[in-house]
Parts: sequence; C-alpha cells; structure tokens
Amino acid sequence: MRFPVLCGLAAHILCVSAGTILWDGRFNDLTSSTDLDNWSWSNEVGPYQYYIHGPSAVTAYVNLSPDYKNPADAGSKQGAKITLDSTSYWNGQTMRRTELIPQTSAAINQGKVYYHFSLMHTDVNPPATTREHQIAFFESHFTEMKAGWLSGAAGVSDPALRWCIGGQSQWSTNWTAGVWHNVAYEIDFSAGTVGFWHSTGGDPLVQTVAPVAASTSSNGADWHVGVLELPRDGYPDSTEDLYWSGVYIESGSLTTSVAGPGSSSGGGSSSSSSTSSTPVSSSETTLSTSTIKAQSTTTTASSAPASTTSTGSCTAARYAQCGGNGFTGCTTCASPYTCKYSNDYYSQCL
Repeated sequence: MRFPVLCGLAAHILCVSAGTILWDGRFNDLTSSTDLDNWSWSNEVGPYQYYIHGPSAVTAYVNLSPDYKNPADAGSKQGAKITLDSTSYWNGQTMRRTELIPQTSAAINQGKVYYHFSLMHTDVNPPATTREHQIAFFESHFTEMKAGWLSGAAGVSDPALRWCIGGQSQWSTNWTAGVWHNVAYEIDFSAGTVGFWHSTGGDPLVQTVAPVAASTSSNGADWHVGVLELPRDGYPDSTEDLYWSGVYIESGSLTTSVAGPGSSSGGGSSSSSSTSSTPVSSSETTLSTSTIKAQSTTTTASSAPASTTSTGSCTAARYAQCGGNGFTGCTTCASPYTCKYSNDYYSQCL
C-alpha cells in the first residue's frame, strides 16, 4: 500500500486507501480502561475525555477486552463495555450517563466526515426497553441513535434501535441481543446534511438513508460515545451494558469494510457518497448478520424539538446541553425548560 507523503507529517492522522482517519477511538492505545483516568482538563491526554460518569471507579462504568469487540472488526484490538448501574449519575443529574468524548484538535466538525461505530448488547444486562436511551449523540442532538421507549410515546416498552435526525426517527430495527450493528454517520457540516450507513455482523456498510437536511452543529468536542438514559417514574434502575467496537472518524472516501482501516484483512474497501448505492428500502430488506437475521423497518414516530441552523434562534430539547465553555449549539431551551448551570463546561435544559 502506498501512503501519501503527508501521512508522515501528521502524528495523529492515519491515512489509508479508503480515507483519512481524523480521530481514532478504537481503544487500541489503551492498556485498560483505567488509562482513561489519566485524562483531566489540565492534562488532556489520550483519545478520550472522560468526565461524564458516576462517582465510582472507572471499571464500574467502562471496561476493555478483545471479547467486547465485533469479531469482524480486525482493525480493533479490543472493544469497550460501557455500563449504567445504580451509581451512574453525573453531576447531580437525574439521568444515568456513561459517556466518552473524543479528545482531539482535528477537524472532525468541518466539511464532510464519517463517524464510525458498532453497537451490540447481549441477553445479560440489556438496555431497558421501557426507557429512552440516547446513544452516540451530539450535544445539539442533530443526529443520534435511540433505543427503548421514547419519552412521551404511547405504550410501555419499545424494543427498537433507531437512528434520528433532530429527534425524528429516520430508520429503526428490532434490537436483537447478540447482533452487531455497524454504523457510519455521513455528516456534511458545510451542506447541513446527514446520511446513514448501516450493516450487521461482518457485512459491508451500505447507504440505508440518503443524506437529509439537519441542523449540523458541533464544536469538535461534543460527540458522546456512550449512553444517556432518561428517567421514568415507576421503572427502577437496572444494570445495563452496551458493547462498542470500531469507533473512529474519517474524511475523504468512506471505509465500508467493517474490518476497518489499518487491518491485515484489507479494510480499505471504500465508497464515495456521490456514487453510493441507492438508499435501501429497509422495510423490504433483511440484513444478514453473523449471529441472527434482524429485519429493518422505517419509522417516523418520535417527537422532535424545534430547531434551525442558527444557534441564536434554535431551541434545545429537554436534557440537551445549552451552554458551557466552547459550546456552539442552541442556548435557548424549549418551553417549559430552562438552561441550568452545572459547571463551566456544561449547562443543561431542565
């Protein structure tokens, strides 16, 4: 493989045949999750900022192991198990949260970029279907995954895993235990659009939803690799585990191989969004998986906060960030919520 000369000039950027890795969060540089404790606001080291979690030791909330990664992800040495337990309350909030933030100065919030990750849960400590989970989200919630019963929805429970734009569901599937869901957000910060690439198991990513308009907004330090669970009266906490693999952000062409860039199995297969496949009608397509077949269905049943592309006039939803040092998202909360100060780096709509 021939690498461009510029690859050797950028210490934190890996160039591959499919694209350029702007930030690599695949846990390859961590010996154990306790390495996350080396990071602080005065010592910003490692691939992740680690501050959104409960008061217990890091091993209560994040653990690393080769057993936790997608077996098809040859570019990762290990995956992460991110846990919510009875102590997972951060900074006095009523939500349970365990989240990692990319630690990088790379341009992950400019132009067209691809945010990669794979998700799975097992039959042991699965996420509750009776509560809303916000996963792999931005502070402004312009795009995110959601799982479980959506706050305000009818019914008691919901087994779906969803991809949302501005709170509106664009794609969903029944989230079956043991199935790896591989995702790439195709985010064009210049055009204000987001597309959705997806596969299961070891299958290559395919464009499942073509780019749609979104209020793309990020300061480059507000993508949450983890889970936020909203509270719900009458439904007690239970321990929940989510498994993560293949987390990285790239520019250029999209790496469609789940093996990932830098793998010995040739994770360089790529696709340009301008020549990508026609969006799949997911209600008619069954995506293959290494463990079980999971059928995808589309849905639009979800509430969404009002928003525009101007941060001065947009509104942030309940529980969304609305302020903090370096924050560039919506600073006005949707009625009847107000922006409450937590610390110099975080204010929230409550």
